[in-house]
Amino acid sequence: MGNAHGRRFVDEGADFRNYTYVRYGVEIMKQPGQFAWQIFDAKTTHLLRDEYRIRKVTRVSAETLEELVHVLDDVDSAACLEEIRTYNAAVRTDIPFNPNVKDGRCTEGLSINKSNWANTLGQPPFEAYAVTCGITFTFGGLRINTDAEVLDSDLRPIPGLYAAGELVGGVFYNNYPGGAGLMAGSVFGKIAGTSAARVAADQAGSGSCRSG
Repeated sequence: MGNAHGRRFVDEGADFRNYTYVRYGVEIMKQPGQFAWQIFDAKTTHLLRDEYRIRKVTRVSAETLEELVHVLDDVDSAACLEEIRTYNAAVRTDIPFNPNVKDGRCTEGLSINKSNWANTLGQPPFEAYAVTCGITFTFGGLRINTDAEVLDSDLRPIPGLYAAGELVGGVFYNNYPGGAGLMAGSVFGKIAGTSAARVAADQAGSGSCRSG
């Protein structure tokens, strides 16, 4: 994955997609023009997720790397080709490639090494996909306590107000593992529902006593 200067800027093999897509999105936002190109060769294109095949995707292809770098919009093609060649020379091809596990197939000697799934780019046709970022949700939100009660600016519970799901802040910060929001929503949703039901029951009980 390269930026407008044709340079790699992250360890693309740090972990599986569900643990890196948010972190990589943040890094792409820091790049010139806030975009990058992901480059693949024929050895791995069959492994791409379905999202790479949607109609609106920005994709280019070529039979040689020299041709490919020249059709990457807004990219320093000479620097990109040099970066690919340097990367190719650093791949530990003696380590078996296994896309199903963190295989340790890495690069050596680069300023930013790839930790897993390092494959040379050498088998045509070559494909490249333009990527940028969008906001799904923010990591900010309402502060709650362990009963899922929303806290005011003085950190006091606001009576009768509960929160769960992506509305809640303080759960994630530097990264977000895929699917974790569903679990957080389920957990805090149950806590909020239980807390609200308990308060409602207490109020109903108190009302019965008063009327009696």
